[in-house]
Amino acid sequence: MIIKSLDHLRLISNKIADNVSEKDCIFLIGEIGVGKTTFTRNFINHLQKQKGVKETEVLSPTFNLLYEYDIKNLKVMHYDLYRIKNSKDLDQLGIFKENFSSIKIFEWPELIETNLENRLELHLKYSNNENERELNIVGHGKWKDINKNEL
Repeated sequence: MIIKSLDHLRLISNKIADNVSEKDCIFLIGEIGVGKTTFTRNFINHLQKQKGVKETEVLSPTFNLLYEYDIKNLKVMHYDLYRIKNSKDLDQLGIFKENFSSIKIFEWPELIETNLENRLELHLKYSNNENERELNIVGHGKWKDINKNEL
């Protein structure tokens, strides 16, 4: 699928947010600057707007590793694992040791070896047109049969 614009990416993130539930995981895979944090910002701001919560600034948690967003009865945990270099470092974070009923979004999830049941992978790539991105979607669990044509 080709993402034609920032507005198109926002529509995709909004549709995914409309179907997300507790314990879902979203993996954002792609190079620096390809749109991972922009997707997350749109996703979180859409949930905030839906729940009547003031929209907040959503930044990449590259240095903090995690930003948490409490949106009424939802908790969204936004991880950026760019600086994590091996599985041992990832294990020390204890991301999957807690059984929080939260939505987890991971930028740079390549080191995650845990089999997460309801996982949506968004593979973003640069396109020949600098304003467009290529998007490949892989769903697992409840996301397995996601209709990419409806995005």
